[in-house]
Amino acid sequence: MRSLKFPEGCKGTQVYAINPTGGEGGGGGGCGGKVGEKFLQHLQDLRVNSIRTKSNRNSHPPTNQTSRTNVPVESLLPAGFPTVDLMEPQIESCLKSVDFVESLAAVYKKVESSSQFEKSERFLEQCAVFKGLCDPKLVRSSLRSARQHAVDVHSKVVLASWLRFERREDELIGLSAMDCCGRNLECPRACLVPGYDPESVNDPCVCSRGELEGDVLMGDGGECSTSNIDEVHGGGGGGDGDDDDDCDMSFCIGDDEIRCVRCNVASLSRPFRAMLYGEFKESRREKINFSQNGISAEGMRAAMIFSRTKKLGSFELKIVLELLSLANRFFCEELKSACDAHLASLVCDLEEAMMLIEYGLEEDAYLLVAACLQVILRELPFSMHNPYVMKLFCGSEGRERLASVGHASFLLYYFLSQIAMEEEIKSNNTVMLLERLGECATEDWQKQLAYHQLGVVMLERTEYKDAQKWFEEAVEAGHVYSSVGVARAKYNRGHKYSAYKMMNSLISDHTPVGWMYQERSLYCTGKEKLMDLNTATELDPTLSFPYKCRAVLLVQENKLESAISELNKIIGFKVSPDCLELRAWISIVLEDYEGALRDVRALLTLDPNYMMFYGKKHGDQLVELLRPLVQQYSQADCWMQLYDRWSSVDDIGSLAVVHQMLANDSRKSLLWFRQSLLLLR
Repeated sequence: MRSLKFPEGCKGTQVYAINPTGGEGGGGGGCGGKVGEKFLQHLQDLRVNSIRTKSNRNSHPPTNQTSRTNVPVESLLPAGFPTVDLMEPQIESCLKSVDFVESLAAVYKKVESSSQFEKSERFLEQCAVFKGLCDPKLVRSSLRSARQHAVDVHSKVVLASWLRFERREDELIGLSAMDCCGRNLECPRACLVPGYDPESVNDPCVCSRGELEGDVLMGDGGECSTSNIDEVHGGGGGGDGDDDDDCDMSFCIGDDEIRCVRCNVASLSRPFRAMLYGEFKESRREKINFSQNGISAEGMRAAMIFSRTKKLGSFELKIVLELLSLANRFFCEELKSACDAHLASLVCDLEEAMMLIEYGLEEDAYLLVAACLQVILRELPFSMHNPYVMKLFCGSEGRERLASVGHASFLLYYFLSQIAMEEEIKSNNTVMLLERLGECATEDWQKQLAYHQLGVVMLERTEYKDAQKWFEEAVEAGHVYSSVGVARAKYNRGHKYSAYKMMNSLISDHTPVGWMYQERSLYCTGKEKLMDLNTATELDPTLSFPYKCRAVLLVQENKLESAISELNKIIGFKVSPDCLELRAWISIVLEDYEGALRDVRALLTLDPNYMMFYGKKHGDQLVELLRPLVQQYSQADCWMQLYDRWSSVDDIGSLAVVHQMLANDSRKSLLWFRQSLLLLR
């Protein structure tokens, strides 16, 4: 299961570094070293079978107790102690303005003044701005509006797939990627119908009504597909479809002779009409040799049937592919459209999509490529592990091929790059997708986003020179927040004073906001650092880094209780794994193992894959090490604790108890439901 998407901190990465030198305290200062030595000595003195007498004030008497065992110091604190000098806040990868109200007002004005065919792009811009507010409901609302006002098939396919991904349906067992939600908004069949109809997106789709409307066809298994077929004709290529009495000419392919009606064939396209009724010698012949045109006798018979009925029959796949090739060669637009829609109706899974998208790209089949693209996107993030998919999306050649059929857009690469950054931000695929995003960017906000995200990724990869270059490109495009990235890259390249001067200039040139002072605090020390941290909190109390930094400073001064209180201020209204990790660490130093275990369990609920202590230990491992040091509770005791914590609105404690109960019995659906309610709250 992937990490739940929570604002800012809940991204599975630590936002502070740990001193790797171990228990001597390193850069943590003398007081921090004394605290560490005292705690380490205490751990060494633990005796087997000693009973912990300190318990959580909200807990009930346990039904049984287990003896405390010796735990190696290195197991609980494998990376030593955090130090202020190594702490860095995470640079957000979204658009972040100096004045969000002004930005939102500007986007709203654009939405209101745009034409109906431009509204979808404006809502996408609004979505990018909302991402800076870390509110998934607002982001989804903008995506829904963008899908509602989408005109072309490509935009509908990408936006509907994005909406599905945001719901995390790929994690549900038993659901197919092409399952329909019952509404036109995300119906894969409705997405393949072009046109602007914003009022119909919330209507029940054809799938839910079980009807055929226009050129839409329900595929097998209740999945969605499209076709121009109203009824099935033909017999898989058998027979020529015309009575011999009506036929007045023949096409010869090898030893086969396909009888047909000249006027019907001429109606397929202008080239056929010119050949059969123009000044060419074929116009005077009853038999025309067609062996050198890359079509089989069966394919030509199917073409003759279509020339008479204007409908595709139940032909084999290879026959329809031949017809598509013939239609392209002789500019048979009606035949091409029918083949395109028919082939699109056959795409229901990733294997078929991988096979047919190549034909679509070769034959410039817009709808077929859209149907294949839809399956690939609805299979994300799993389809990203397919080498062919990544080659198609990541390479410049692949982007050019998609662009040739109208399926390379900023919207597509915006969606793909967001998933890639969430899955593995440091990967080469992420970099290449963001480079393609930059190539597709045309408007200023698009360039700001693409260049800023490239800078963030390069910074994560410790490629500081490239990171600085991309951040500077974003600043030049008008993204002020990217100045933070420029300063951070300079700082990591050893130019601390230059970074400090840059942040000073930024504060003096703009209306100060919290993140400016937060960033400047990295480049100063002592009282000046503390003043910047306090100012950052005053301007923006939701920034978690200043609280964590002050907490570590208090730990270095041996004020552990005050450090816990400082962290409680931010955890009280904004829970994030990194804050819980730091509080758990301090709780271990305070010998409050129950508090530490509570925070680690809650942390793992938010991010099951969280690596603690600078990536040195998985959270589950720390749980196993802490369990022998605390009182053990039966499932009945846990239910009583859950009742008490739920009643007192102790969400962290409730999450921890539910996590423990699920570890004992993961089959209880009621527990999963309780956990979901807590996460929603």
